[in-house]
Amino acid sequence: MDAITRGTLEDLMRPQAGLCVSLYLPTHKAGPALQQDPIRLKNLLRAAEADLVRQGLRQPEAADFLAPVRRLVEDQPFWRIQEDGLALFLSGRGLQTFRVPLDVPELAVVAPRFHIKPLLALFTGDGRFHVLALSLKAVRLLEATRFSVRPLPLAGVPRDLAEALRYNDVQVQPIVRSGGPRSGGGGGSGAFYGRGAASEEGQENARRFVQAVSKGLRTALGHERLPLLAAGVEHLVALLREVNGYPQLLDTFLPGNPDLLSDAELHRRAWEAMAPYFAGSRERAAAQYRELESVGRASCNLEQVLGAAHTGRVDSLFVAVGVQRWGRFDPAGNAAVLHADPELGDEDLLDQAATLTLLNRGTVFAVPPEQVPPVPHGAAMAAVFRY
Repeated sequence: MDAITRGTLEDLMRPQAGLCVSLYLPTHKAGPALQQDPIRLKNLLRAAEADLVRQGLRQPEAADFLAPVRRLVEDQPFWRIQEDGLALFLSGRGLQTFRVPLDVPELAVVAPRFHIKPLLALFTGDGRFHVLALSLKAVRLLEATRFSVRPLPLAGVPRDLAEALRYNDVQVQPIVRSGGPRSGGGGGSGAFYGRGAASEEGQENARRFVQAVSKGLRTALGHERLPLLAAGVEHLVALLREVNGYPQLLDTFLPGNPDLLSDAELHRRAWEAMAPYFAGSRERAAAQYRELESVGRASCNLEQVLGAAHTGRVDSLFVAVGVQRWGRFDPAGNAAVLHADPELGDEDLLDQAATLTLLNRGTVFAVPPEQVPPVPHGAAMAAVFRY
């Protein structure tokens, strides 16, 4: 059982050898309904087996291919620990299983690539960000979404003041200026950590520390361009802004001493701060769509959007959750063939557009159908193009 990271999602999105089976199942954490989850997975397996046979496998071959999933049906310990949803991905390379904190549809898809659209809310433009918890005693870097949080390795980032200054005899004792609470929640604490808050040496040491953290962030975050929310006392966050080299550092921050907060509590407070940011991001993208549609740099036409996605031209994409458009797309002819129900070789073309957009570092907003622009026309997807 793996946790889904950006890296694993990108691996799932890449072309696979042979047919791919994607199974989604809403699950229960406790109660009588928990006993029904294995039965519902068995029903999904029957649907997947029928699809595999329709796509050219003999029935014994299809049954053998699905055997790793079938074993899960009888694996009682597996069902004892669940999240809101279960995602299973099976190919010639084996089975990958993910518990996800999402209400996913009950769905079986057999296609040339994995079907990832139900997972987009975990990783797309309305939910992924970094949190930097900054104090002289400890530095933490977290990757978070609305639903999850995980620590990131501090590659090149000093873990505390002593490491940044490269000596071990620093006495890190908290000295609190008058006024303000020390812990997070509203208002800066005014706390400063070092060998005398007012000393020039302490001020310079803090600056050197924050400079080292800022420099290390460029290594730790690599090519990521996600918003970064700082958490720390006002004095250190102000120093970070002075020396910052990461363009996505947000103006807002979580005030107070982050050492007093667990990752879970930090995540809860961070999402409260980030929710308006992401709502604004969606609104700005929708406004950009309305502005650029008339000049040909935005479209809700399925073939135009797919063509742009194949050439890496999609900057932002709105895609309707819970909706599929089954068919095939020919990039050379820029033509799509659609079917009411999936046929041999079909895939969900909405999923294909989202996959290509993410792989080309575009932004995807997975939204209810009524929020796909141009509202209220009811398109299944809409895109803003880079050029």
